[in-house]
Amino acid sequence: MKCFPRGFGGKRTDQETVRREGWFKSEILVISATDPRLTWPERELIQQLGTRLFGKKKRVSP
Repeated sequence: MKCFPRGFGGKRTDQETVRREGWFKSEILVISATDPRLTWPERELIQQLGTRLFGKKKRVSP
């Protein structure tokens, strides 16, 4: 007996592979502003680009 409907089981692709393929195939870049591989100026640039393209982040009140 199968636990999942056909097409929904199996191995999942990890996030880093999806990001890499998105860049190579479609020139889509997905970057976390907290990625430890980035330097401080690079993280700031990501923050500035995100704010420019999508606006400021909304604060969530507790």
